[in-house]
Amino acid sequence: VQLQASGGGLVQPGGSLRLSCAVSGSPIFVNDMGWYRQTPGNQRELVARVSSGGIVAFADSRMRGRFSISRDNAENTVYLQMNSLKPEDTAVYYCHAVITSYGGVKNDYWGQGTLVTVSS
Repeated sequence: VQLQASGGGLVQPGGSLRLSCAVSGSPIFVNDMGWYRQTPGNQRELVARVSSGGIVAFADSRMRGRFSISRDNAENTVYLQMNSLKPEDTAVYYCHAVITSYGGVKNDYWGQGTLVTVSS
């Protein structure tokens, strides 16, 4: 099982980006999926996660007005729509999933990280 993230890049302040992350392999069940971000010298922090049933949680409620998270269970893909981007949103964004494999074992999986740079 692997997670493949895409969609990062350079955007001007006020712009938008959409990140995608797809699960490949043969998962039995994909539980929570989410996005984290990390800046140099800092720990990786949660941005938002969404349960298999569509329940969304943001680490910072102030992001809810600018970011939205969604998932396509049929495609085992999670999305992060980011609007009104600010320079302080610049970070490497990582997707994360809790996946149940054969035998009922749950494990954490991470994508490779995608760089988002917000700059004029």
